[in-house]
Amino acid sequence: YQTKLEFALKLGYSEEQVQLVLNKLGTDALINDILGELVKLGNKTETDQTVTNANTSVMREASSIESQRSESPLQEDVTEDGDNLRPIVIDGSNVAMSHGNKEVFSCRGIKLAVDWFLERGHKDVTVFVPAWRKEQSRPDALITDQEILRKLEKEKILVFTPSRRVQGRRVVCYDDRFIVKLAFESDGIIVSNDNYRDLANEKPEWKKFIDERLLMYSFVNDKFMPPDDPLGRHGPSLDNFLRKKPIVPEHKKQPCPYGKKCTYGHKCKYYHPERGNQPQRSVADELRAMSR
Repeated sequence: YQTKLEFALKLGYSEEQVQLVLNKLGTDALINDILGELVKLGNKTETDQTVTNANTSVMREASSIESQRSESPLQEDVTEDGDNLRPIVIDGSNVAMSHGNKEVFSCRGIKLAVDWFLERGHKDVTVFVPAWRKEQSRPDALITDQEILRKLEKEKILVFTPSRRVQGRRVVCYDDRFIVKLAFESDGIIVSNDNYRDLANEKPEWKKFIDERLLMYSFVNDKFMPPDDPLGRHGPSLDNFLRKKPIVPEHKKQPCPYGKKCTYGHKCKYYHPERGNQPQRSVADELRAMSR
């Protein structure tokens, strides 16, 4: 056994391999037979080592691909999409009265609107409500689900506009001014069915902002539903309207064959690139405005 072991070790085989062969062939086996088995065993070991190395290489490549996927631009776009969404400023009184069918100040309507934007990924959502709505409900000013206002205030989503009593008379600050001013300064979106005509006439930049950034809505039972085309059928989609930088491609529109000579104004069903997203008056309306 010792002679055969030393012979195998000199050829580069291990003692474990020699023992495996001798267990198979017996201690009386000839040197040539042992050598043949060692060669076979060595080839098999090399094959197994190659397969193991290949598997290790494949696993490394797979982990490398997985790490590349986790760092891919698409993944970054998804995680950073919240940063691309515009701030939302909700006219709480308008939304609550709309949900209450203009008879009741329904705080649940405000919650439905807030949840709709939070579920879409908006991080900056603000609701303005007059402070006197914290008072107890009266027959002439019914309020339902009033505890929602307190909850949203604790979550730093709802802000009460100031009001006070002077000699028994309530002095109320104009909440619409808070809404338009915050939305304008934060470059956000106003959620309301109000046109804010009085504020639009105060400042030209406010008028332009209200025309371009006002998001109307409807309530279908307890479902908050803004339109898919907030600025009309030739304007941006709702997804792009709510984003700082549009990422959803718009549908291609056929340009108007009359171009700037078109007299249909905003009623024209074709696309006018020179108008952008602005609602355009017809030629007759322009002449009336000039005559004034």
